[in-house]
Amino acid sequence: MTAPHRIAVLGLGRMGTAIATRLADHWDVVGWTRSERTSGVVETTGDPDDAVAKADVALLALFDGRACRQVVDRVRDSLRTDTIVLNTSTIAPAEATRLARQLGPSYVHAPVLGSVPTAAAGALQILAAADQEALDRVRPVLEALGTVRRVDDAATAAALKLVANSSLAGAVLALRDSLRQADALGLSRAQVLNTLELGPLGGLVARKRTFLAGRPTAVAATAEFTIDALAKDMTLLAAASHTPLRSAADLAGTPADPEADIAVAATVPAVGDAVLEPLRAYIRGHATGDPTHFRDAFLPTAHIEGVRDGVFVSWRLDEYCALFHGRPAADEPTRSRRIDAIDVHGTVATASMTLWHGTDTFTDIFLLVHVDGRWRIANKAYHRSAPVT
Repeated sequence: MTAPHRIAVLGLGRMGTAIATRLADHWDVVGWTRSERTSGVVETTGDPDDAVAKADVALLALFDGRACRQVVDRVRDSLRTDTIVLNTSTIAPAEATRLARQLGPSYVHAPVLGSVPTAAAGALQILAAADQEALDRVRPVLEALGTVRRVDDAATAAALKLVANSSLAGAVLALRDSLRQADALGLSRAQVLNTLELGPLGGLVARKRTFLAGRPTAVAATAEFTIDALAKDMTLLAAASHTPLRSAADLAGTPADPEADIAVAATVPAVGDAVLEPLRAYIRGHATGDPTHFRDAFLPTAHIEGVRDGVFVSWRLDEYCALFHGRPAADEPTRSRRIDAIDVHGTVATASMTLWHGTDTFTDIFLLVHVDGRWRIANKAYHRSAPVT
């Protein structure tokens, strides 16, 4: 069985460049990228057909499935019959299956776990799916990049990579919540990071400490894994699993440069006070019984809807305000309310709130819009949980 001599790396982004540089220590490597970016370490060409024409292995290190399809379609006629197409890109399971069917036994689907420094050190974890002969031919290449873990088929390898990145997204968002709470308590960022390194998030904090302690704009250029890439992966996973993922929306809505490192998502400020103000006015309305606060919180066209005494109700704002008489409830000192979550998407936002009113617990779901220079509640739906008697 012939070992590869020449490798074409198609895609010279952050990860592609790190992979090409690592492989150049062992093989003749030529690189190509759609952006025409050049590498100071490996030979590059402006023609992908030229890159693959003499290659034993054509390695794909591309952003998404669409890019993989376009590049494969472009170079397919230039591939030698014995060339192995080795795809390290993170794509949807269905896209991996299509490529495997299109290219047959010459296709190896091998998404990688790890970031740019991991690739440079040859310490990636690689989920490889392929016919045994093709896998044996590219095994030296894969082992130069890290540890190979064989998987049954391309779709499974792609799905496992997305699930692994989902856990990373969850860790980033958990870290974001911890840092925001620490900031609210006035704690030193350095002290907080020292403490978080001792717990379950310790590995992530240690790896991303430069980003977490510094200014996002100052370190974005050295990103190892971008917000945009991780958000893309979560969107793919949500679509493939038919399961909405909160992490996908949270990451996609992160108000930071999408090309910044994922750790920057943990350092961006929470949503501004402007979008919270109508929710606070709503809380003041309940606390005081003064309907003026509700008129300030809601648009005049708003409706408040839910099930009351077993019957669906849809109140106009005037009807809702008529339920309040300008004085607090008798048990107001024992009542409490909490804003649970808020997601902003341009000029619209959604929010949820929990209200503990005596023996009843209410869950309120709000739709907010930004109009005339301020945020207002457009509609509210609620659920009432009463104690079982």
